[in-house]
Formats: sequence, C-alpha cells, structure tokens
Amino acid sequence: MAKLLITTQVYENYGAHDWDGVGECPQYWKPKGGSDYVVKKFKDFSKVTETVMALRGQIECDNQHIRESIIDFRIVADDYLTEFEQSQLDYEGQIRFPAKELAW
Repeated sequence: MAKLLITTQVYENYGAHDWDGVGECPQYWKPKGGSDYVVKKFKDFSKVTETVMALRGQIECDNQHIRESIIDFRIVADDYLTEFEQSQLDYEGQIRFPAKELAW
C-alpha cells in the first residue's frame, strides 16, 4: 500500500490587520508555513493529478486574510512520516499531531 502526500504553503495578508473593511484591502502577503495532508491506502496511481485536483476544495482557501495553496504532491510508502511527524517522534517519543487525513 501507499499514501498520497499533499503539501501546502500558507500565506497571511498582514495588510488586512489594519484594514477597516472600506475600499481595497491592502496586500502584504507573508509565508507562514504550511500543512501536510495524506490519503491513506491510495491505489489509483494513474489518477494522482486528477485525485489532487478533486481534493483541492478540501485543502485550499483564498480570501483577504489567508491563502493556502498546494505546492507539491507525491506517492509515498505507507509507513512514510512527514518531517513534522518524524520530529515529534524524535523529540517527544510520540506523534500527537499527524498529517491531516483526507477521505477519498
């Protein structure tokens, strides 16, 4: 078995902090990390891109305050740990915050 791993980048609009809601929202976007999402027991390797595009609505957001966009996706082994999961295991001995699991 394998997992489909989807990685995102989050941007926050610092210009929106002082915006009073009138007129055009100031644009001052700063990267703020991202998230990892997984689809477990992924089998349909011929439709990876199609699957990711179908899941975009569950992952991405775009408004005046925050944006989250997919920046990478790939098939990984079923026992693969994200960098954040591995870090938790190394330093805390357990994974308290796993990658977000998506249903497909």
